[in-house]
Amino acid sequence: MRIYVMVDAEGLCGIHLRSQVMPDGERYAEFRHLMTQEINHFVKALKDAGASRVLVRDAHAAGNNVLWSQLTDLADGYIMGNSHGQRMPGLADYDAVVLLGYHAMAGTPQAILEHTMSSKAWQNCWINGALSGEVALDAAYAGELGKPVILVSGDDKVCAEARQLLPDVVTAEVKKALSLEGAVHLPPGQAFALLGEKAREALARLRAGQIPPLQIAHPVTLRLELVERGQIPNSLARPDLVRVDGRTCEVTADTIEQAIDRLP
Repeated sequence: MRIYVMVDAEGLCGIHLRSQVMPDGERYAEFRHLMTQEINHFVKALKDAGASRVLVRDAHAAGNNVLWSQLTDLADGYIMGNSHGQRMPGLADYDAVVLLGYHAMAGTPQAILEHTMSSKAWQNCWINGALSGEVALDAAYAGELGKPVILVSGDDKVCAEARQLLPDVVTAEVKKALSLEGAVHLPPGQAFALLGEKAREALARLRAGQIPPLQIAHPVTLRLELVERGQIPNSLARPDLVRVDGRTCEVTADTIEQAIDRLP
């Protein structure tokens, strides 16, 4: 079994502050260490559970967060930095996707550092009319290639969001959200043990064919509501883009990847 691991920031163990996940934050160095440590524990757990290959993508911000010199050699590769707009480069060669350290969609009450794609630019996003966060966007992307999302980890809010969207997915709740920047964290040993347990469960369910890929209707319509006014191109510059109102637009495309690429 070949597993593709997308790693975000806000849902990782020990993370609940903006200053941890922002490159200019005073605790960003701590975050880089915690991210690298969690990746190492999780890759080992996947290998121990029977994964034949593991590819890890640093999917937070520009993808330059992990401490390369401290990463485990057990993984088969690490994707870092600019991928020329490809959300999951190389996914076709893998069997399933894990969303490690993910967060709830924008507007989720009390969720830790909730947002969708960009807390500065994006207010809300809809896939074919359904309000959606990054779990849905990435599950839809993977589903178009026939790849299921088998495990989602993060706070209790993103785990609930994932189970509502993907009823058969395995979730690992490593913390309970109290507020935008507050949480009840599991102790490190317990958190890593839980991730290992859930990795084994997810791979067992994958072997048994119990977690199907997410299937969405095509063509795909994405609606995006921006935070700021005046950021949507006019119809003469972008005839493929439908202006809904002063800060909301829609694009339609054959695939979710193409639709994301067409967003302003």
